[in-house]
This record gives sequence, structure tokens and C-alpha cells, in this order.
Amino acid sequence: MTPVNILHKLVRSPGGLRMVPENGAFNSPFYLDEPQWVPDKECPSCMQCDKKYDFLTRKHHCRRCGRCFCDKCCSKVALPRMCFVDPVRQCGECSLVSQKEMEFYDKQLKVLMGGGSFIVTLGTSKTSETMMCRLSNNHRYLFFDGESHFEVELSRISSMQVLTEESTPEENDIHTYTSLLDSQYISEGGNSRASGMLLHYKPTGSQDPQQSRMEAADDKKAASSWLAAMHKAAKLLYEARDR
Repeated sequence: MTPVNILHKLVRSPGGLRMVPENGAFNSPFYLDEPQWVPDKECPSCMQCDKKYDFLTRKHHCRRCGRCFCDKCCSKVALPRMCFVDPVRQCGECSLVSQKEMEFYDKQLKVLMGGGSFIVTLGTSKTSETMMCRLSNNHRYLFFDGESHFEVELSRISSMQVLTEESTPEENDIHTYTSLLDSQYISEGGNSRASGMLLHYKPTGSQDPQQSRMEAADDKKAASSWLAAMHKAAKLLYEARDR
């Protein structure tokens, strides 16, 4: 059974207050662990501008990378991927990354949870079914609902293949999370509109690989927006796994 209600707790870490699941196994697949901070004795000066720390120039640790910076070289920015309740100190480079990710949390995540309509084919089956696909509220599962129902756990997706209106890749032309980072198949305002996706995954409780083919149903524009949001989600998933 997919967990519906996950209890959270408020914890205080060196970086600040965080609202995290009581059971770490239920962390969002987009979640990032806090980095290990560079020891104070190893950073006598700002790691950006090289200004030495003294009574007036205070030292701050970037909550995203763990390095040390002066007040002028860092700022407070929201960091939802680490579950911080309030904006936290981040260096200039990390702040830019976190600000870009906020667009995903503010826009694309809502699109994914809102769902899209697709014609879904499981494995090598010759029959298809129109289903609504959406991301679960805890971000851990893709729900497929139609006359039947099944779920795909994001952490068990091994690869995804993007289909566009212009071309249909061959079966062995799989775009993994790594290549999705540089994929030009989906882009806002781009020339190619995503029309579908192939998911390769292992169902919960099984080690046997499964494939689901998704093709846009009636509302192709909404489906394309959902796929574009899923593309951005794949980038975050790959980063979280790699880290």
C-alpha cells in the first residue's frame, strides 16, 4: 500500500529549522541531504572574495554546499529540497541554483500533481487504456488511474525515453537521467513538443523490469506541459541520486 498520510516533525539542524518526515524512508525523491560544513579552522577568509574574517566580518556557511562566505557573498534564499522552513544562507552560485529550482516547486510540481491524460500501454501488450497520470502528494509515486489503476515509484524508475511529435525513437534509444540533463527534446518554447514517454522501472516488490508507454490523449497541450514538467523532475531526481 502507498503511504497516504506521512507524519512530519520539526527539527533544528546547524543550518536552521527543518520540517522532515518522521521516517526518513519517506523523504521526497527530490530531497537533498545537508552537506558537511567546512570546519571553521580551514576557512580563515571568505571562499569567494578572500576577505579575512574578523570581529566585523562574520563567517557564514552556505547551507547548500557547506563552504564559508562573508556576509556580502551570501544571501538568504529558500531551499525546499532540504526542507528548511525559512530562507537560509547560501552563496551566490548556490542561490542561483535554488532560485531556479523554486520555479519547479512553484509551477512544475503543481502541474505534475494536477495530472495529464495519456494513452497507456503496459509492456508488450497490444491493448491500451486512457489514464490520468499524476504525481502523488508526497512526490514518491506516479499514479495511473483509468478503468484500472497502478503505481510507479519514482525511485524505481531506471530510465525514461522522451517521444516528440517530430520523431519516435527506436526501442533501444533510451534517454537515461544522465542524458536527460542535456536533452533538447523538451524545452519551454522549443521547436519540439513532447508527445509521449517510455518509462522503464521495477514495480514495487519485484525485480523484474517493466515498461509503460505513454502517449498524449485528447488534450495534447496539457499532456505536453505535464511531460515538460516531468523532464525537469528527472533532472532533480538524477541530481539527488548522484549526490
